[in-house]
Amino acid sequence: MLPTKPQLSSSLLASTPLFNPASNPNHAKPIAASPSPRRRLRISAASTAVSPGATALSRVDVLSEALPFIQRFKGKTVVVKYGGAAMKSPELQSSVIRDLVLLSCVGLRPILVHGGGPEINSWLLRVGVEPQFRNGLRVTDALTMEVVEMVLVGKVNKNLVSLINLAGGTAVGLCGKDARLITARPSPNAAALGFVGEVARVDATVLHPIIASGHIPVIATVAADETGQAYNINADTAAGEIAAAVGAEKLLLLTDVSGILADRNDPGSLVKEIDIAGVRQMVSGGQVAGGMIPKVECCVRALAQGVHTASIIDGRVPHSLLLEILTDEGTGTMITG
Repeated sequence: MLPTKPQLSSSLLASTPLFNPASNPNHAKPIAASPSPRRRLRISAASTAVSPGATALSRVDVLSEALPFIQRFKGKTVVVKYGGAAMKSPELQSSVIRDLVLLSCVGLRPILVHGGGPEINSWLLRVGVEPQFRNGLRVTDALTMEVVEMVLVGKVNKNLVSLINLAGGTAVGLCGKDARLITARPSPNAAALGFVGEVARVDATVLHPIIASGHIPVIATVAADETGQAYNINADTAAGEIAAAVGAEKLLLLTDVSGILADRNDPGSLVKEIDIAGVRQMVSGGQVAGGMIPKVECCVRALAQGVHTASIIDGRVPHSLLLEILTDEGTGTMITG
């Protein structure tokens, strides 16, 4: 999705009914959320009753309509934070992987930053450790940190690399420790959370030759501090800092929600586009709360450091990455500077 979008044919995606927001229309543009199959790319929704010739023409039309977006983003870096339902469902995982490879093939430079919470929980239970959380953050003692590093870096990361390679891309697996990509520092609440860290700095030197070669970096958010102590870093936060460090065009956070809602009790009040002033007003007014606050803060911080746009998109929608980048409809909420 572009801040100023080329107009595509309405045949690409089904239109969604608009509604008139009650507050600050200059900052937020809400429309009804619709994660239904009607919002998928037309090539995946073609009826089996359509003749082969018509189906082929439909596919060509989609490619033609995507051309302005491909031209706009060719050679640009996009950072994708991957987690949640899109990571747990094999079908959605396949969709994300294929989207990343397609974006790479048409000239974009994607970087994938991933979590792996469910996998970590599973392995903790296998070694007899009950996962614990405080305010949404994993309590990470020494044993938990060891499991987190083994699972995120040794299993989840390499599995994603393998899937991207199988789909026709060329992926390179990394973690924050590699080439001092991320230097961590303890969380202010370290006494309660243990080895949960924050990003002290990012050195993106190692990423530049990888993305310049057309490869896809896949980054696990385990990092070390100045003494070599390992820390578990929140993947949203890490993705935002990496996006800023590489001068990304877009930051995209795949989540289990449709985006920012003008009314938290109304799933149909999705805010499609909003600027920093507008989103800060929503936070202060209580419209953005709970787990959405750190995601919004991550986006705002990335924008303040030079990232052009940041989007919170619904990872439960198939091909949500393509919908957000290669259509004017988009999916989720785009925040602009």
